[in-house]
Amino acid sequence: MPRDIEVPENWDRSGLPGWCYHSSALLDLEKEKIFKTHWQIACHVSDIPDAQNFQTFEFCGERAIILRDANSQIRAFHNICRHRGSRLVTKERGTCPNALVCPFHGWVYNLDGSLRGVARPKSFSGMDKKGFGLKPVELEIWNGFIFVRLRPGPQPSVAELMAPFEAEAGAYKMADHVPTDGIWTEETPVNWKSVRDVDNEGYHVALAHPALQDLYGSTYADEPFVDGISRSDGKFTATKGRRWAVRNYKKLTKPQPHLPEKLHKTWLYYGIFPNAVIAATPETILFYQEFPLSTGKSRLRSATYRNPNEDRQQRAARYLAARIDRETVEEDIQLTIWSNESMVSDAFDGFYLSDLEYGVRTHHDHLRHLLPIYNLDKAPHEDQVADVNASMGAHPPSE
Repeated sequence: MPRDIEVPENWDRSGLPGWCYHSSALLDLEKEKIFKTHWQIACHVSDIPDAQNFQTFEFCGERAIILRDANSQIRAFHNICRHRGSRLVTKERGTCPNALVCPFHGWVYNLDGSLRGVARPKSFSGMDKKGFGLKPVELEIWNGFIFVRLRPGPQPSVAELMAPFEAEAGAYKMADHVPTDGIWTEETPVNWKSVRDVDNEGYHVALAHPALQDLYGSTYADEPFVDGISRSDGKFTATKGRRWAVRNYKKLTKPQPHLPEKLHKTWLYYGIFPNAVIAATPETILFYQEFPLSTGKSRLRSATYRNPNEDRQQRAARYLAARIDRETVEEDIQLTIWSNESMVSDAFDGFYLSDLEYGVRTHHDHLRHLLPIYNLDKAPHEDQVADVNASMGAHPPSE
């Protein structure tokens, strides 16, 4: 069934009410009902290319470890010792020996998660080691990206979510790409939804992103969120480019033989509800996402991957693309700050969205399906938020 991406003639142009951006009680619900029950991108298979490699991943008070066991099978576990809850792996990434050893009391786990042994076993009379293996985390690999989900949730498999774009995304051979500079993180002083609000529309590109406007101008187009996925793309304009990075990027970028002609000069973005994007250029693939640290602070997280066989020209083009992208990220961070700070103002009357911002509305609608309390114009008392949301009854999620 084709995706319905048409903007309705008459639609509610409002966004979420301002109180939703600074309620600690609502944020607690978002963490429990949205972030922990939806697929999250942990890393790419190339981040752990060899047996015994690991990558840790933390968000919303939870911590996971993604590793390859001795047979190179990729597994995911909670990074929590079953004895006293200490984290087993303290580094962000690396290579473990043939076992995981808790730094607290020395419990030892095999790389399949089973408990190998404990220090001073005689002090644990009658202990059955089979009942103390590491707790697994649900994992799925899609085109090389490793997704994890902490709890069962409303989403289908990642493959089913992304099925409408499987052929298009598959052309990039994403699983074959390799890391460039690793996974970076940055904290920003805004609510996580303000990051999404800016990223979910291209109406601001012409004025706020000079480099992107120079690169693809008015060709940029958004598709709204449908069943948990949005899509956007920008095709390079025929102009040489006014800005140094854009002008030279257009000179150096070249068609990739594995891509169809329509993607030779295109930057492509897939939004994955609630908080992630997978993007692709002729030279790279990347992901970026954000996680809440508090109502007024978020952690941005991203990584870029390159063609393993890139030549010098492609490497130079990739450098220029990264320069354009980094400039765009900095501009978006400032936009999120300016937008988010208004949410506590008495003068803020809410959004009035353009047809070009329909993606913002559809993302908000996905949120409303999960937490009906978003529909309240006025904030309930903080100690009543959870109860009020429960009394309103969650709608069946559309994603």
